[in-house]
Order: sequence, then structure tokens, then C-alpha cells
Amino acid sequence: MTSLEEAREKISEADKEIARYFEIRMNAVSEVAQYKKEHSLPVLDTGRENALIAKNKEYITNEEIRDLYILFQKNMMDLSKKYQSILISGQKIAFSGIEGAYAHIAAKKIFPEGNISPYPSFKKAYTAVVNGKCDSVVLPIENSTAGEVGDNIDMIYSGTLFINGIYELRISHNLLGKKGAKLTDIKEVISHSQAIDQCKTFLEENNIAPKKAINTAIAAKQVSESCGKETGAIASKETAALYGLEIIREKINSGESNATRFAVLSRERHKDSQNKLFMLGFTVKHEAGALAKAMNIIGDFGFNMQMIKSRPLKNLLWQYYFFTEIQGNPDSATGKKMLSELKAFCPDVKLLGSYSKHNIIES
Repeated sequence: MTSLEEAREKISEADKEIARYFEIRMNAVSEVAQYKKEHSLPVLDTGRENALIAKNKEYITNEEIRDLYILFQKNMMDLSKKYQSILISGQKIAFSGIEGAYAHIAAKKIFPEGNISPYPSFKKAYTAVVNGKCDSVVLPIENSTAGEVGDNIDMIYSGTLFINGIYELRISHNLLGKKGAKLTDIKEVISHSQAIDQCKTFLEENNIAPKKAINTAIAAKQVSESCGKETGAIASKETAALYGLEIIREKINSGESNATRFAVLSRERHKDSQNKLFMLGFTVKHEAGALAKAMNIIGDFGFNMQMIKSRPLKNLLWQYYFFTEIQGNPDSATGKKMLSELKAFCPDVKLLGSYSKHNIIES
């Protein structure tokens, strides 16, 4: 046997082992998909993917092929996600708004194989999951410029659903118009007030008058259905495609960052040793030092609060609850001890959800 034949024989043996382990891996992927389907979890989990790649690449001792192995891993994960999507297709996902709204865009990106259902309000979208009509709901909870979406935070605190993922949608604004329209044709734009403010410099430079709408999707729909070439809309690329509009100029916002955080909620909380963040809601007695004591309990167990905010309790005048995002796993032994001690001190403590990280998605 020549050296070439020997090398090819080694490749054949390696391929045989790869095929065997590929089948084992995909069988395990099937089990993961079943769990995600039962707990209404999305296929996408970029945090875990990045962690696995960082860990697995260290198994390669030949540095010359390490980058190739990373590509191999990414391709394998893409196949796994595709297989999971096939297995769990048909999940019913609720959102509030119309097609093309940023909540709709977020839901489609998080659940690409899901059946996305619009509802006229956040409450009705939330209730659809509570009543079992949908498996999950995608709700905005915070915007980088407008702050938290208070009504949704209150609904999460008082309701029965759990946060199983946080997704940050990075938003870039585009000038949309009717087919054939040019920048010089546009005399007026319709959009949400925040979008108009963030594109103010561009509009002033091009002498375009702004007109406010309820949201960017409704603005695009209006331009598409009832406006001429002199009227444009500020919205996303996805919205342009949805309503048959052309993108006249991309990224017209004035370099200002704009992002909205969306929470994915379902009826069961996802418990996983990989979870590194959790959301907590609690109240304290109306007495000096009570909040500091509660925060010290969390800190004494080694947990770091990344954010804490207060919201008024609807049924008690001048009384508040606090919601906080905490680094750590609430299902660890330390997490359970911390929650037990906190519950002994606070009148009300509610674990609102747990997840691995903030996942970034682009509009």
C-alpha cells in the first residue's frame, strides 16, 4: 500500500467515525428540540453556541487547522438549528402590532419557523399564551432612548408567564418610498416620533417635513396604500419588502444607537445550568433600610445586580415593587439559598425568569 493509499484509508476511517458520531449528535439534537418545543423555547441560542465554539476549539492541538475546525463547528451548528427548526416548526408566537412592526420583526427573527400571530394589544398577546392559544409571546420591555415599557413590566410581575429569553433588536432607520421615487421627490415623511427625532439631521438637510404615525409599520402601510411619490416613510428594510416600497436611503439616523429589548415569555420557566442571568421582582416593608437590606442579601451570596428599577403597585398608594436583573443562576445551590433568605425578609418575591444572555439581533 502506497503512502497515498494509506492516507486515503485514514480519511475513510475518520469519515466512518464522523458519520457515527454525527448520528449520535443529531439524535441528541432531536432531544433538545423536543425540550424546546415543550418549553416554547426558540432554536436560536447564540450564547451557548459561542461558548461551545470557544471550548471545543481548544481540543484541536494543531493550530494550523484550528480556524478550519471553528468553521466546521459553525456549519455543524447551522445544520443542528435547521434540523431543530424542522422538528419544532409550528410553534404559535404572539406579538402586539401589525406585520412589519419591530415586534413582528423580532418575533420572526427569534422564531423563524414559528406561526407568528398579531394581537391588537400587549395584554391580549400575553393572554393568548396564558389561555393556551399561543406557545410564547414576544414583548418589548425596554428601549434605549424611551426607557422601560412600564405596562409590560407590570404585566410580567403580576402575571403567570416566565421570561425564557431576552433579545436586543438593533434598529437602523431607512427612508422608504413608492417604486421609482427619488430622494428629490420626497417632500414629507411619515413615521413614529422616535424615528423622526433620530433622523432629524437627515430630514433637515433634505428639507423633508415630518409627520407622526403610531408606529413605523403603519407609516409604511399608509405610504404604500394611499400616498404618492412625494411622501416617504421611515422604517426597516423588512417593512419595505412587506409593503412593496423601495429603500431610497439606508441608515439615515444620526449615528445614534437605538435598540429595543424584547422578552420571550411562556408558561413554563426554562431551568438550565447554563443560565447566567435571571429577572427578579420583590417588595419590601415600608421602613428605613428595608431596600438596602434586601439588596445586601442578594450581594452577600455573591450575586451582582446589573439593573434595579422601581414600579408603583397598582393597588397600594405610594407603595412600590422592585425588579432587577441579576448575574447568576437561580437554580444553583447558592441561588436557592439566596432566594430562600430573600423570601423570609421580603413580603413578596417572584422569580420572573432565567436565561443565558442578551442575544443581539439586527433589524
